[in-house]
Order: sequence, then structure tokens, then C-alpha cells
Amino acid sequence: MAIDDLSQFLRTHYQIFEWNHASAVLMADFPEHFDDIQAVLSEFRLFKSHIIVGGGGKGPVARWLDDAFESRAWAEKSFEITVNIDGRARDTPTHSVDFFKQGGPDGVAIEVEWNNKDPFFDRDLNNFRLLY
Repeated sequence: MAIDDLSQFLRTHYQIFEWNHASAVLMADFPEHFDDIQAVLSEFRLFKSHIIVGGGGKGPVARWLDDAFESRAWAEKSFEITVNIDGRARDTPTHSVDFFKQGGPDGVAIEVEWNNKDPFFDRDLNNFRLLY
């Protein structure tokens, strides 16, 4: 599996970085999830009007993504993470991901960031590393 196996539309319109063979894992172990993600990204269009709209809650991009993933049975999910340090369990703050879809004993989680602050981005990356 390589990036070449992604749809032509995604390879043309998105900048894609592969980490830990994610597309190979998705395609082999979670083919429905892989198809969902490709479909949502292929259907998405970013309009200037979506960017310049004022704040005050979720904007048009976030609402569109919510609708697109929720229509494919993805939902927000919270995870409780415990870290073991020298045999002693340490709780970490509960982490919530934007979209999760069960698949077999595991599932796939997606975090969507839109103009996020560095500390939150770092926290989310660390939590995904722990979940991985």
C-alpha cells in the first residue's frame, strides 16, 4: 500500500503525509473506514465564504464535516487514558476525539483541527500517540 493507492482526486487536491503506514492499515484492516475518509475528503469543498465568516461557535467547515462523518456512522468519542509509570497507574485527562467509528475490536479516530492553538495541538498529538 502506498499513497499511490489513494484516489487521484485526493493526491491532486491534498497534501498527504504518511505516518506508520496509516493508509495501508486503514485499507487492509478498516476498508469501510478508509472508504468513508476518502469519500468525505473527496466531497469537501473549501469556499472563501467559509473562511471569512465570523466566530461564535462551529463554522461552516466544521458543521459540514460533522454532517459528512455523522451520516456515515462516525461519532464523537471520549477516551480515558491511564499511563503506567514504574508500576503505578497515573490518570491523564480524558481525551475526546471529533469522530470515531468502531471496527472489529478496535476502531478509527479522527481529530479535526481548524486554526488550533499550539498547546492543544501538542496535547492532541500526544494523546493520539498514546491511543496508537
